[in-house]
Amino acid sequence: MAKTSIPYWNPLIVRNRQFWTPIAGMQGLAEELTLAVDEKTGDYTRLTRFYPGADTSACGSRWHEYPEEIFIIQGRLYDASFNRWLEVGEYASRPPCEVHGPFKTDTGCIILEISFPSQTDDMAISPLKKNGKRVGHS
Repeated sequence: MAKTSIPYWNPLIVRNRQFWTPIAGMQGLAEELTLAVDEKTGDYTRLTRFYPGADTSACGSRWHEYPEEIFIIQGRLYDASFNRWLEVGEYASRPPCEVHGPFKTDTGCIILEISFPSQTDDMAISPLKKNGKRVGHS
């Protein structure tokens, strides 16, 4: 995979804060920083930072048509879909269409996400759609 990235830098230090951007629909709750992206496949690696006290209940749950992996780098995050707190060092491998969230955090949280849009599983997706639209959570 030929991902574009900046080698050897620390996105968590204060002087690099300028590179983080608010997540659409979650302004004031979370921000993201794309670390690398494969322009051909769309696969990407990014960091997501949830601010202390963030609660995305108003945004609802989420799902993707592709698999993703997450790793908790800092803080902790509650995933309401699983009624579970994810703590520092925890890893999850989410299959296509797995519903997750809404999320909340008391301390704030930074997550490493590795997502694979190139691995969309049409067989897993088709039963979840009706007339081209997602049935249930989105």
